[in-house]
Amino acid sequence: MKINSPLQAYKYLPGDNCGICGESTCMAFASRLIERSAELTDCEPILRDDQKKNFENLQELLRPEIREVDIGVGDKAVTIGGDDVLYRHKLTFFNKTVLTYDVWDTMDENDLAERVDHIENFQKFYVGQFLNADAIAIRSVSDEPSQFSETVKKVMEKTNLPIVLCSFNPEVLRAGLEVSSDRNPLIYAANKDNWQEVADIANDYGVPVTLFAPGDLDLLKSMALTFTKMGMENLVLDPGTYPTGTQLRNTFNNFIKLRRAGINGDREIAFPLMSVPLTSWLVYEDTVNASYWETVLACTFIIKYGDIMLLHSTEPYAMLPELHMRDTIYTDPRKPVMVDPGVYEVGSPTADSPVIITTNFALTYYTVESDLASNDIDCYLAAIDTEGIGVEAAVAGGQLTASKIKKGLEESEFDLKEQTNHKTLVLPGLAARLQGDVEDETGANVVIGPADSGRIPGWMDKNWPPSTE
Repeated sequence: MKINSPLQAYKYLPGDNCGICGESTCMAFASRLIERSAELTDCEPILRDDQKKNFENLQELLRPEIREVDIGVGDKAVTIGGDDVLYRHKLTFFNKTVLTYDVWDTMDENDLAERVDHIENFQKFYVGQFLNADAIAIRSVSDEPSQFSETVKKVMEKTNLPIVLCSFNPEVLRAGLEVSSDRNPLIYAANKDNWQEVADIANDYGVPVTLFAPGDLDLLKSMALTFTKMGMENLVLDPGTYPTGTQLRNTFNNFIKLRRAGINGDREIAFPLMSVPLTSWLVYEDTVNASYWETVLACTFIIKYGDIMLLHSTEPYAMLPELHMRDTIYTDPRKPVMVDPGVYEVGSPTADSPVIITTNFALTYYTVESDLASNDIDCYLAAIDTEGIGVEAAVAGGQLTASKIKKGLEESEFDLKEQTNHKTLVLPGLAARLQGDVEDETGANVVIGPADSGRIPGWMDKNWPPSTE
């Protein structure tokens, strides 16, 4: 039975607190095992012969309920699956949904190169990180093996992103794999008509394969059992993605049934799930509706429980909601999103530039930093360690205090008297109650800025430089 607490894992560890793993105690290492930030093999004592039984037991107990499948190679490789819970708040969701955007083998060479470049380089900076697409699906429209393999070659020359080879024709899939098997692509797909040939291909090249049985969970399970008995466990299940009406409701229910069964211990179908929102383009003739409903489907199955999805629309208005939804759902709810505490330079500050206090909650920090940078305000921005809590809540809860602000400046080796001419700190408006305490603790002049960082430019016009009287 799967374990989800450090105490359960600790019982199988040597318990000698040797520190070889990098942690001071075995309990700390057990916590990292549960969080999947450490590998069991990092514990050298448990690799001894006398600990073999404990190692095997713990390895099995730590195994994710949903199998993990790797696609691609190198730095760009992705892992799908690996979840242990149905509801994110119970633990977290691991391994973000892989967003795969398509190209096809009848595209003009220049259009193909341009689309691949757009998919690979599209990015949005959000809360301290770049949001990107993950993979490229190559669809066989021509149904010609040679034409498909040439397109696969061209895509591989342009990008190192993982690829998905899409065709129901086994000959086409084999032609694509002949030139790309060293990239460990995912092949799509085996169905009730071609499963034997596709199984042979997947076995020959040792690549992951998608099983496709639209609307028929019994058939999907039967295929999964068959492939598993043939020695293949790198499987992805596609129960079909119907984009409208009653069939969409059935699709939604099928995803839930498959994931619930897998989490509850049915190993026969405990595989990652594929959603194909681009089926919207088969229903809607106009681009606006097709793109809109594709995005709606993508966001729906990011939540419930698509591990990888095939998409067509690459316009920013389609990609941004998908990327943001994915980032939100796969943020660990147990940990506030934080930046490292410290004093950061925005622009090119001088001794006359303001020193602005904020917290290290990532959303707060990057919002303030963006408002300052976009208005060309040169300043020092001090992110105080509030354990990733925003200003108002941190003031109320005691995470943002005068002593914390003093400590943050000292640990950053920022000397207000030596590095500024004004010896002034700017507190956010929501921390106004701390003004007197901060003045007493730091000996600095303290002024109160606006509650909303978007109003800092107007505030600067009226209040900076500060009065020296």
